[in-house]
Amino acid sequence: MAVKQDRNFDDLAHKFAASIYGTAKGEIRQTVVWQDIEAILQHLQPDDNHKAALTVLDAGGGLAQLSQKIATLGHQVSLCDLSSEMLSLAKQDIAQNNLLSRFQFIHSPVQQVAEHLDGTVDLVLFHAVMEWLTEPLAALNSLCDQVKVGGIISVMFYNYNGLLFKNLICGNLKHIEQGMPHRKRFKLQPQQGIKPELVYQCLQQAGFEILGKTGVRTFHDYMQNHDMGHFSFEEIVAMEQKLCRQEPFLSLGRYIHVYARKKAV
Repeated sequence: MAVKQDRNFDDLAHKFAASIYGTAKGEIRQTVVWQDIEAILQHLQPDDNHKAALTVLDAGGGLAQLSQKIATLGHQVSLCDLSSEMLSLAKQDIAQNNLLSRFQFIHSPVQQVAEHLDGTVDLVLFHAVMEWLTEPLAALNSLCDQVKVGGIISVMFYNYNGLLFKNLICGNLKHIEQGMPHRKRFKLQPQQGIKPELVYQCLQQAGFEILGKTGVRTFHDYMQNHDMGHFSFEEIVAMEQKLCRQEPFLSLGRYIHVYARKKAV
């Protein structure tokens, strides 16, 4: 029997970039999560008069959209990805934005990134990676070890509850009864949904205090009518921002973003 392996996007890097980042879905994701990143940076740098550069690990960071925005604020980023093609595309984009001096590039599985770091970091970004991994919680646990005491880990994952709800409203009851197996013909659809309670439990058991949770695309992907004659994209984004940190909408997001601070032992 073939051994299941973590997904490497070398074969789909260009398509992934266009289909995920260059879409309305991607823009909503970036907008909502960036609000949380701003809150995270404020937690890490509460004193406006003394803002030293932070060390940031973008684990499985793809094209590094969010970590580039962080780098523009003066911080140092280690960008790690299993895909050499993704890293190459990211490096081109980073060079065009004149940010190369603020980046270190690491071609490695996230589970082995510690071998390439000088020490623990202030902030770990682990976004939209867990759902592609064979052992997602083990990978999350290993990245928790890379965070300094007082540092923060920012995790975004494909939400099992959102996947279940989407299949329910589409009437895919047999697919649900079969355990919602990954459909290979949908190459850019994540391989699995992650149950939120497992992520929260993993963080807490690793010695982290959860600071915030956000639903990413709490209703956009469920809309039956995307006719933009009735509303603008800006109105959709504004409503997503309004609902994304409220229950029950938070827990129905297609993705969930959670960030947590490492407590002193």
